[in-house]
This record gives sequence, structure tokens and C-alpha cells, in this order.
Amino acid sequence: MGIRSFAADLLPSALQLGPRQPSLPPAAAARAADVASFAELTDKLGYLGKADIKKVREAYKFADEAHLGQFRASGEPYITHPIAVAGLCADWRLDAQAIMAALMHDAMEDCGITKPELIERFGPATADLVDGLTKLDKLQFNTREESQAESFRKMLLAMARDVRVILIKLADRLHNMRTMAAMAAHKRGRIARETLDIYAPIAHRLGLNQAYRELQELSFQYLHPWRHAALSKAVQRARGYRRDIVDRIRGDVEKAFGHAKLKVQITGREKTVYSIYMKMREKHTGFAQVNDIFGFRVVVPELFDCYQALGVLHQLYKPVPGRFKDYIAIPKANGYQSLHTTLVNPLGTAVEFQIRTEPMHAVAEAGIAAHWMYKVKDANGLGEAQRLGSMWLQSLVDIQDETRDAGEFLEHVKIDLFPDAVYVFTPKSKILALPRGATPVDFAYTIHTNVGDHTVAATVNGEPVALRTELKSGDVVEIVTAPGARPNPAWLNFVRTGRARSKIRHYLKNMELEESRALGEKLLAQALRAEGLQLPPVEEPDAPAAALWQSLTRWSGNRGPAELLTDIGLGKKIATIVAKRLAQLMAEQGQRPDAVTLTMGRFAAREEAGVQGMVTIDGNEGTSVQLARCCRPIPGDSIVGYLGRGEGLTVHTAECAVARRLHERDTEHWIPVEWAEDIARPFEAAVLVLVQNGKGVLARVASAVSAAEADITHIDMGDEHAGESVEMRLLLSVRDRLHLADVLRTLKRAPSVLRAQRVKP
Repeated sequence: MGIRSFAADLLPSALQLGPRQPSLPPAAAARAADVASFAELTDKLGYLGKADIKKVREAYKFADEAHLGQFRASGEPYITHPIAVAGLCADWRLDAQAIMAALMHDAMEDCGITKPELIERFGPATADLVDGLTKLDKLQFNTREESQAESFRKMLLAMARDVRVILIKLADRLHNMRTMAAMAAHKRGRIARETLDIYAPIAHRLGLNQAYRELQELSFQYLHPWRHAALSKAVQRARGYRRDIVDRIRGDVEKAFGHAKLKVQITGREKTVYSIYMKMREKHTGFAQVNDIFGFRVVVPELFDCYQALGVLHQLYKPVPGRFKDYIAIPKANGYQSLHTTLVNPLGTAVEFQIRTEPMHAVAEAGIAAHWMYKVKDANGLGEAQRLGSMWLQSLVDIQDETRDAGEFLEHVKIDLFPDAVYVFTPKSKILALPRGATPVDFAYTIHTNVGDHTVAATVNGEPVALRTELKSGDVVEIVTAPGARPNPAWLNFVRTGRARSKIRHYLKNMELEESRALGEKLLAQALRAEGLQLPPVEEPDAPAAALWQSLTRWSGNRGPAELLTDIGLGKKIATIVAKRLAQLMAEQGQRPDAVTLTMGRFAAREEAGVQGMVTIDGNEGTSVQLARCCRPIPGDSIVGYLGRGEGLTVHTAECAVARRLHERDTEHWIPVEWAEDIARPFEAAVLVLVQNGKGVLARVASAVSAAEADITHIDMGDEHAGESVEMRLLLSVRDRLHLADVLRTLKRAPSVLRAQRVKP
């Protein structure tokens, strides 16, 4: 048993190297450097067969020729970078295809090599890996952020198809970070921030803890060089002060395991500078208060030995209450398994111990990459890491199916990149890992999309709870569903998982499109009746009708009738113009206007009361119809409808000043609307109440509103200093105009109320 040097554990070797001076080496020196680098790589490839090593040599020669004459910012030949990336992949014992792809990962982007060339030389599997790694710099995007988001989206989807893509990408980023000293300062900051926000969390999510810690450490060094240097010095000083304590603890632990006749490997470990910095920030403490900088890792032969070793340690030193975690029974979301316990030694120092088996240690350090290191799926951890990793990768594909916007996709993925989990149970005792802060809605979507879409209520530990309740580890969660229920847009304010967020947004977008399509069909049918014609059938059309729709959509530039009708419903196309074109096409087929239909259409075009063919509003229209916030129309108001470009139908009151100004600028997009006879729900009206300031005045106003059978949905008393009188702005939920009048009369009779009136724009 031995303990490694803490100095070697603390910082990656790359951090201890000084920046290279950029200077172009002579050709002979460059060639020697290439050969030396490749020789180091071949030394690591002993686990591959001779045929595979031959293929890797061919890929090296191909990449070397492609990058001939190219140099890095440090002055080194460019080929040294792909060789170093391939070396990191070899450390993870990836297969020959991955090593070849690592050697050629920049060939398509930087050297003009095409995918067909790679397929011909090295086969489709290697070419697909290289293509998945190629950035999208050649495509044109409006902004750098959009380009970055699209690049990440492609990379993550390629990774979902083949996890080797992300392993090579992480090796590429790790080597770039190690050799970034030669870059300009502004580039270093941008790349370090991107690494900290995206690449390090991906490494963590896939269980590559060694790469994760080094990426974090290097990013911190370049983002905050002064803080990093100051903390590094503090850690070195602390290492010197505490050496005696560490040696004494090590001796005690070795002696205890010797008495127990338990075969163990004990290694020392030290928190990284970045993790110390984050702990100081989170707990608002100084460096002196961070007392668990040093710790020990205990590796044992068998799973049962983990718990036996835990018993030995707890007999030796007192455990700190609440600091024991069993990640063996319930692994972390990235497959990590260990026992964690914090003990207090006789000198009062807190020391953390991690206890695990050798396969668990492989997963803890290399995560999903351990699959290639240990081909056999060991029951002690490798199978679990693979399963959890593949579950997350599959979730990326599911999110992509519903999210075509790259920025939105990246937002969903970022949510899932931090697996600080809570563990909850289904009623059948199945354990689910969810992000911290997850709610019953997240739980429902984790079980199945249909469960999430039809959720109406939830119980936690047998008690009914609100759907926005944050779940805690150990909770037993049960979801109540109803066939007619559908996702609520308000859920987006509190769900935490990317899967739930993307499923809700996808459902709402589909609903909006369906409602807009129905509205567009109604508007086009109404406009066509004014031409004396009936709308051809859209669903299952006969041959003449299908030909009509094909000609019409070709003229409008739409992919089909459904898209054209949706565009009309969203205001992107004007129904009267489309109807005139459709009438021309129908005339070419020999169809003539019908006198009865023409009369009905003209009658429907009038704007008197009792108009036929109008769009009726009953409160069930969904997202395709919006009530204008400027005037907040309610049943009984005279109303008009504005079909905004891409915004759907917006309903204003006829006297609304905003609507009048809009009508002066754009007369074509206005359509007649009216209230339905049966209204399905209450509507919001804005009311201004002037009250005499005093104790209990708000309660009296609320009581008056309640007495009139209305509800207050929002109240605003402004920011000004309260004087003798105060203005309250209320949003009231009322049935119609008569109900509002009744509420205002009740308010005016209430004590302390000086004035009550409806707010008009």
C-alpha cells in the first residue's frame, strides 16, 4: 500500500508547463517532431491488432499529407495536434476506427478533404466519425451564437448515434486547452468559457471525471489567472502545513486495515483549485474554512469489501452526521458508484474517504469510455454506466425530434448537463434519477410522454401536492392523469428536465398550428364564398380538387394545403387574395360562381349586426386567437379582428386607439369578428380603483369584488409613496360587460373607495 504525492495529484501536468515561444521550426526539425510524436502514439496502441495498427499508420500518413505546411499558433507542425488527440483516445483504449478518426478529425474542415474520399480510403464508419466531428464554419449563420448552437447540435446528435464522436471531441478540446498559452488573450477567454459551460459538463455527464476535472481546472486558469495563481499558492502552503496530519491519518488507516486483514489500495487525493474556488463561492467562506481539501481513495477487490471497509473506517474515526452517501446502491446519473464518508480524526480535521472496487474506479475516472477499457460488462459498475450513458444519449435524439431550432436544442441540453440528482420512487418502487429542483411534471415526462401530456395532479408520499412542488430524494411520486387533459404553457416556468421542456413546447406548437390551420380554412372558405364558390375538400380530395390544391400551393410557394391554410390563419397570407387566385383556377376547370353561394358570400361580407360567416369568439379558440392586452375586450364589447403577419388573430375593442392607428397603416389584414352566444370562460378586464388610504383598505376592496362574484387575478399599487389616496390597478375575471358593470357598482358602494372605472387605452 502506498500513497501518491499530493503535488502530482493537484494539478494536471499541462498546467505546470510554461508557454511555448511561437517560432517556426526548420523543416527537418518539424519532420523529426512529427515522427517522435507518432512513435509515442504507437507505443500506446499495443492493445490493437497488427491489422488495426497498419490502418492507423495509413490514416496518419493521410492526415500528415493533408496538413503539410500547416502550423499551430505555438509554431509546432499542425499534425502534432491530431497525434496528441489520438494519444488521448488511445489512453481510453478506443478502437482503431476512433483512433483513425482522431488523426483525421480536422482534415475535412481545414484541408478540403471530402467525405466520399474518406469513405473510399477508410470505409463509411470512419468517415461518419470524421463528419460528425467536423464543425459547421462553412455554413452561413446570422450570428456567431447561432453558428455555435448549430455546431453543438450536430455534434451532440452525432454523439447520440455513436458515442465515440464525443470522446474524440473531448480529447480534441482537452489537448487544445493544454496548449492554449500561445493563443491571443481574447480567444483564450472565449474558448475557456465555452469549455466550462459545455464541454466540461458533457465530460461529467458521461462520467469522464478525470477529463472533467482537468477541463475545469484549465478553464479556470485562463478565465481567472490571478485567482487561480493565488489559490494554487494557498494550497501549496496548506500541503506543507498538513503533511504531518496526512501522514498520521495514512498510518492509522493502513494499520486498521492490516488488523482487519482486508486487502486494499489507498491513494491520496486533493481537491482541484477550481473545486476549492467554487466551494468558497457557494459557502461564502475563506480558504482557511475549507477543511476537506485532502482525502483518501480506498480501492477494494469485491463489492462486499466496500461495506466492510466502511465499517473499519467508522470504528477508527467518528463519522460526520449527514455526510455519508451510498452511490453504490443508487449510482449517480452518469453511472458513478462509490461509498462516500467524512470522518473526524483525533486532531479535529475532517477527511473524506471514497470506497470503491476496481471496475467502479474505472467508471469513476473514465465513465462511458471504460466500456472500451474493459470489454466485459462487469456487474459492479460498467453495465450501469453504459446503460445510464445510453439513456441520456437517446434523450438527445428525442429532444431533437421535437426541437428544430438549434438555440432551443442547446438550451434543453444544457439543462440536462448537470446530473446533481434527486432519487425518487414510482408507486411500484422503481428508482428514477431527476435533476435537483425537478417537479412532478418532470417525473411524469420521464415515465412516458403520454403520462406527462395528460397530467392533472400528483401525490407525493400519499399527500396531494401542487405540480410545481420540488421533489426530494426518497419521495414516492404518483401521477394522476385524465384523457382530456393537455400540457399547460405555465409548466414551462418550473420544469427542470430538457425532455419535459421540449415535449411541452412541441405539443403547444402543434396545437397552435392545428388551430391556425382551422382558422385559415374558415377564412378562405368565407373569402371564396364572396366569389360565389365553395371551398374544394382539403381532406381526401377528388382528382379535380387535388389538382386545384397542387396548382394553388405551387403559386403560393407552400409545401401543401395544410401549410397554406396555416399561413392564412397566422396572417402570413391574405385570404381574399388566395381566394381570388383559387377562383381563377376553378374557372379554368370550368366551375362557375353559384348564385346562392354568391348571395350568401356578399351578405357575409357586410358588417352589420348578425353577420353570417364571421369568426366567432367564445373563449375556446386556443393560441391562434389572442385578446389584445391594450384594451382587453370582454363579451358585450364591440370588437374587430386583426390578422397580424405570423401572429394569428388578435381581437381589439372597436374603440381601441391602438387598433385605430393599426387600421390606418394596414387595412387589408382586418376581418369581422363577433362574440358567440354561449361563452365558455370568464375574461379579464382592467379596472382602476382610487381608494382612501388606511388600514384594511385592500381587504375591503377584495371583499367587494368577491361579493359581486368576480375574481382578482392581478393587483398593482404602483411604486409611488402612499399618500392620503392610492390608485389600485386590478385585473378582474368577469363573465361579460354586464357583470363588469355590476362589479364596478359594488366597488363604488364600498367604504374608502373614491372612484372605480374600467381602464381604456
